[in-house]
Amino acid sequence: MTRTIFDHLGVPPVINASGIYTDLGGSRLSPSIWAAMAEANDSFIDMVELLNRTGETIAGMLGVEAARITPGASAAIALGIGACLTRDDREKMERLPETSGMPNEVILQRGHRYKYDRCALLPGARTVEVGSEAGTRREEIEQAIGPNTVALYLPAHLDGHNGTVPLRDVAAIGRGHGIPTFVDAAYMNYPVEIMVSFNAQGADLVCFSAKYFGGPNGGGLICGREDLIAAVAAIDFTRHESGPYRRFGRAFKMDRQVVVATVLALQEWFAMDHEARWQGYRRQVENLCRGLAELPGATLTPMCFTMDEPLIPDPVNCLVVDFAATAARSAEQVSGTLVCGNPSIRCIVEGSALVIVVETVRDGDESVIAERVRQAVAA
Repeated sequence: MTRTIFDHLGVPPVINASGIYTDLGGSRLSPSIWAAMAEANDSFIDMVELLNRTGETIAGMLGVEAARITPGASAAIALGIGACLTRDDREKMERLPETSGMPNEVILQRGHRYKYDRCALLPGARTVEVGSEAGTRREEIEQAIGPNTVALYLPAHLDGHNGTVPLRDVAAIGRGHGIPTFVDAAYMNYPVEIMVSFNAQGADLVCFSAKYFGGPNGGGLICGREDLIAAVAAIDFTRHESGPYRRFGRAFKMDRQVVVATVLALQEWFAMDHEARWQGYRRQVENLCRGLAELPGATLTPMCFTMDEPLIPDPVNCLVVDFAATAARSAEQVSGTLVCGNPSIRCIVEGSALVIVVETVRDGDESVIAERVRQAVAA
């Protein structure tokens, strides 16, 4: 086996059969994006100018007033909520994340609580939870809005779930009170039309993670109202060294290569033949089925593993290997054996099933996975 840079560093390589996850390095960049990053590496650039121009390009693609590249969606949440807190007020900018005595409340429906809402706290905001486990009434959001409210917060993947008030209604409430609505749409990018839908429904700021559309793990973007994007730019990492005041966003610094890769990845995503992409996944799953056809005690089912992690029938991007209770080894045991091998193979375990996701598997590696699964079952 050819030695890699990870072998040189003493870190075992991984065949990622789990999908796009930060802990596994995000996505795999296309050759053209990788070449563009190398080209960007050869020259220095004014980062303010680069961010402004790429923001204009992205805003045109998404049909919004303005946009700005950020180091991931989580940073975009912190910067976007920070912009809602400061609104281009220099005194407030200098204070972040210390917000005592200034409006700092972000309203979030109880049915929308999720692990990333804590990112809204980074610039000094305080979340105000409304509703109950049974859902939220529109009037509860109205009643929660007060002089300290700076934003309404909504995770796109939970929109309308758990009896919550949907985005279109939340945004209408916000507009009626002069309060911006912030939407975290980190992985909501397919079909591509969905990326323009959130602003169309009234969201004032929307963020996305670049790794989900083939960009770098440390890339993302925020888009929406021009005044709020300007407020994001006013508190991000640029001009902290050379500007007149301290910026909250200095910790969210980016390389020029990441900025270039993010905008090019979005352009490639919009131009991509997604039908061909899904057909490629199906072929890999079919190869897995052939390689595991004689696996004892297991049922094989092609499925789709979605980014919010339920399994649905179509379009196919994974193989669900469901082990019977009488099988010699369980899904958990097989997964453990795969993880400990070289290269390590990382799959998803869902109850009695091993889920092999091929979106992040190189063509041909499905045969390696099938062989290793057979060996793990026979161990």
